[in-house]
Amino acid sequence: MSKQTLFKVVFMSHGKVYEIYARSVGHGELFGFVEVEELVFGERTTVVVDPSEEKIKSEFENVRRTYLPMHSIIRIDEVDRQGTAKISKLEGGNVAQFPLPVYTPGDGNN
Repeated sequence: MSKQTLFKVVFMSHGKVYEIYARSVGHGELFGFVEVEELVFGERTTVVVDPSEEKIKSEFENVRRTYLPMHSIIRIDEVDRQGTAKISKLEGGNVAQFPLPVYTPGDGNN
């Protein structure tokens, strides 16, 4: 039995940092976007409920595939085991969002 690949995707959106887990990550067909499929959330095996994981789980409840702008991605890691999906505030520090837009269509002056 082969082990399934698992990715941790960390990205920024609306002033918050999202950390999600997915089985498939790729460049997709939309230019400038990263395609994230088969989102994975922790199974409830205990009575303790993590409110941040519940919030992100409800936000992506009916999502089969999401497209994230390349400039919002902080990092993508292939991991051995799943952690907790979460949303946290974007604190000051050494992470800065690129100016928008990063990719622009040609202006016809080629």
